[in-house]
Amino acid sequence: MGWVFSAIVIVALAVDAAVDLFAPSMVSAEMEATGFPAGQATLLGLIILVCAILYAIPRTAILGAILTTGFLGGAICVHFRLGEVWSPPQLISLLLGILAWGGLYLRDERLRSLLPIRSPIG
Repeated sequence: MGWVFSAIVIVALAVDAAVDLFAPSMVSAEMEATGFPAGQATLLGLIILVCAILYAIPRTAILGAILTTGFLGGAICVHFRLGEVWSPPQLISLLLGILAWGGLYLRDERLRSLLPIRSPIG
């Protein structure tokens, strides 16, 4: 299940990065509506792509999850600032953050030992 959750996050980030990198005109209206210049779509796409790649590689997955969570938190904050509380972008970002850490928790023994959900009996 961990890799399934992680794959959902990786694919979602990769698709978002691809749109920002190869079809920035598709996101220009949303970029400007949220207060970002449309010309920054390419840079944003690169940031998202780096997060996805780092998250996909087992040795760097924890760093990737941290960066991904930071990026998603920023997206939630932008929509909150615009008065869009519980908007679809916020809910999707929240879900992706939960899936990112849930997937990593299920697939990485080091993380499970560091953050046990329940302590051993004894």
